[in-house]
Amino acid sequence: MSVNGWSLVRFVHVVAAMGWVGGQLLLSTVVLPVLRAELEPAERGPLVRLTARRFALVANVVLLPALLATGIALAWHRGVTLGSFDDPGYGRLLGIKLVLVAASVVLAAVHGSLATARPRLARPLALAGLGSSLAIVVFATALVP
Repeated sequence: MSVNGWSLVRFVHVVAAMGWVGGQLLLSTVVLPVLRAELEPAERGPLVRLTARRFALVANVVLLPALLATGIALAWHRGVTLGSFDDPGYGRLLGIKLVLVAASVVLAAVHGSLATARPRLARPLALAGLGSSLAIVVFATALVP
C-alpha cells in the first residue's frame, strides 16, 4: 500500500464527510441541548440561528463542494459508470449511498428554510437529515476496498 494522489483525494473526501456528519452530530447532541438548558428562548434563538448560519456557510462553501468534487473523482478513478449502479455489490452500495446523500442535502436545505418560520416542523427534518447522514457513513464504510 502506498500513499499517492488518490490517497489525498480520499483523505479530503473523508475529512469533508467528517465535517458534514460530525457537525450535525455536534450541533444536535452537544450545542443545542446546552443552549436549550442554559438560555431563555429570547437569548437562545439568535444564537442558534447564528450557529446554524455559520455551519451552513462552511457546509455549502467548503464541505459539500469538496464532497462532490472528490466523490466524482473517486468514482471516475474506480471506473464507475451509470450502468455500474445495476451491478450487485459496489455499484448498488454506491447507488444507495448517493440516494442517501441527495436525501441528506435536501433535508438539510428544507430544514434550513423552515427552522425560523416553523421550528416544530424543522426539528424532525433535522433528525431525519442526521439519520440519513449516519446511514451514508454505514454505506461508505462498506465501499472501502
